[in-house]
Amino acid sequence: MTATAFRFCPQCATPLEMISQMEDGGDKERLRCPACNFTHWNNPTPVLAAVIEYQGQILLARNAAWPGKMYALITGFMEAGETPQEGIRREIREETSLSTDALALIGVYDFQRMNQIIIAYHAQCHGDVRLSPELVDYRLFKPDAVKCWPAGTGYALADWLTSRGHTPSFVEFHKPQAA
Repeated sequence: MTATAFRFCPQCATPLEMISQMEDGGDKERLRCPACNFTHWNNPTPVLAAVIEYQGQILLARNAAWPGKMYALITGFMEAGETPQEGIRREIREETSLSTDALALIGVYDFQRMNQIIIAYHAQCHGDVRLSPELVDYRLFKPDAVKCWPAGTGYALADWLTSRGHTPSFVEFHKPQAA
């Protein structure tokens, strides 16, 4: 949730205001409640992602809500009470029905556009793919043929490919030409 979307104090319903206040790191302006001093921290949300290695290939899936034919990593929000490793295993199981044999951390990536921190893993998986209703398709790609995208999880995929001796290539997004 962006700072502009969070408008009222969840404790007393007073409209929040941008108020400057001294914090550990110095003076910081944040959305705060002038009535009860509640602070909306607007910290990034942890999101888990998996480069799934399945039958010697990389599994990418297409979300039902996405326009076009975009495919990406399996992702999901970490839930309270679980570790990142437990969370990505759960997400893989929920979204693909696959079992995870091994996990290795690829890295942590910022995705500021969505105010998220992505924790990306390489997951070796087995089983029969059965997609959840939120996914409409999946494809398997050979590591030397998969294309990365210039955003959060695309950089995780590129880092994983590089760690395996592949040179990642990125899809190019074209801006519409002005009339």
